[in-house]
Formats: sequence, structure tokens, C-alpha cells
Amino acid sequence: MRSPRNDKQEVETTGHSWDGIQEYNNPLPRWWVWILLATIVWGIGYSIAYPAWPLIKGATPGLLGFSTRAQVAADIAAVDQANAALTTKLASADLTTIKDDPTLYGYAVNMGAAVFRANCSQCHGAGAAGNVGFPNLLDNDWLWGGKITDIAYTVQHGVRNEQDPDARYSQMPAWGEILQPEEIHQVVNYVLQISGQQFDATLADAGKQIFADNCAACHGDDGKGNRDVGAPNLTDKIWLYGGDEATLTKTVTYSRFGVMPAWGLRLSQAQVNAAAVYVHQLGGGE
Repeated sequence: MRSPRNDKQEVETTGHSWDGIQEYNNPLPRWWVWILLATIVWGIGYSIAYPAWPLIKGATPGLLGFSTRAQVAADIAAVDQANAALTTKLASADLTTIKDDPTLYGYAVNMGAAVFRANCSQCHGAGAAGNVGFPNLLDNDWLWGGKITDIAYTVQHGVRNEQDPDARYSQMPAWGEILQPEEIHQVVNYVLQISGQQFDATLADAGKQIFADNCAACHGDDGKGNRDVGAPNLTDKIWLYGGDEATLTKTVTYSRFGVMPAWGLRLSQAQVNAAAVYVHQLGGGE
């Protein structure tokens, strides 16, 4: 009987040994080495043909002169050219009658959605529901008016910014510098009363006169606000910074001073109008 063949071969070692463990000298498969060399050659060729190596300003252009930025710019220019007539029409459109032109109106809504996502969603939220200090654009509570022309003016000039002299402007005094802490406590309880929240009747009764003497000039005798000066309605339970006692006390004591950029200085007139149309059709526009 023939004995079994022993094809097992001893692998050469490198001669290195650690704690009695030897290192085998197993070379990489030849096909793997050729692929590695091919990728190196490919990488060198690619860096020569296309933009690759960063410089102080930009990068090496590559022999082919290809640029993804230039390609995107060309695509954008082509789209702008295709929509040039509608864009020009939108820039000078009467926003109060824009719905009479379905094509232009649809174009404005779509453009406005893109403008909103790129410039407005960071503060007002992707869904325009707002956040603390940033108005909800879905409801019908507007500091400066919710008609499409009011919205367009606000987008164009902004609020309390230093860039546009026509910005909407209002400033609530820091009543902590004028009233005593007890008086602030009283007027806050009166605001809690007119807004339908839990309040201290004795404090609210004293706060009613303080409100009439100091706050009614802007917020109105009934506390329902005044859009001419951007004074909020204090009775509708919609609060920009919060309506609990602690937050109201802070607001009365130190005041608030939110700022909105003048987008007319950054966007084209067509983009401003588109943003106004988009916000108006969200559901809260008047």
C-alpha cells in the first residue's frame, strides 16, 4: 500500500521572532501587486488630467481643464436663461394679483421655496413653524401684518437691522430701568390675566393701571397689539419668547430686540417677491 503523499511545504520565515513566534515570509499575490501598481499609475494620471493638488488660491487646473464648479455654474446659467422671461416678470409683478397668472404664481411658489430653504429656514425652521425668538409663519399672528405686500416689505427691508434705513423698527423699553420690581410683578400678572392664564387677582388689579400708564400706548388699551408699531397681541396666547410668568418678567424687565436681515440687499427683487409669495401661501397669510 502506498503511503499518503505529504504536499505540505514549510514556508520560509523572515528570521524575526517575538516570544517564540516567528514571522512567515508570505509575499503578496502577484495579481494584487499589479492592481496596486495600476491604481498608483491611474492616480498619477488623474491628478495630471483633472484638478487635484491644492494651491494657495484654488487647485491645479489639470490638462483637461475640467471643473465641477464650472459645470454647475453652466447648468445654473442654462436654467436661469430658460426662466429669464418669468424671472423678469416676477420682479415687477403686482403681488396682489399674481394668482391671476397661474404659470407665474406656480413659478414664484417654487422659486420662493428654494429661497426660503437657503436663507430663511435657519431661523424660521424648515417647515416655517418658527422657534423661540423666531416667528411662526404658518399661523395668522403677524407683528407687522400678514398681507402679501406686508410680507414682501418685511422680507425686503428686514426688522431692526442697521443696513437698511427702511427696516421695520420698534423697541420695547427695558422697564426694569423705569419700574420697580413690585410694579413689574403686578403688570406681569395683569398680562397673565388678559392672556387667560393663572394669575394673582390682587397683583393683576394693581397691574392694570400700570399697564394703562406704560404699555397701552403700544399694545393697546385691550392688549391686542398694534401692527403699525410691531407691538404683539398679548391676549392670543401666541408668544415669541414665551408667555409664562418667569419669561414675561424677563421680557418686561430687560425687553427684547430681535433682528431680521434686509434680504433686499442680498437677494434679487424676483427672489424677494418669490419668498413673499411662498410665505403667504403657507396658510398664515392674510
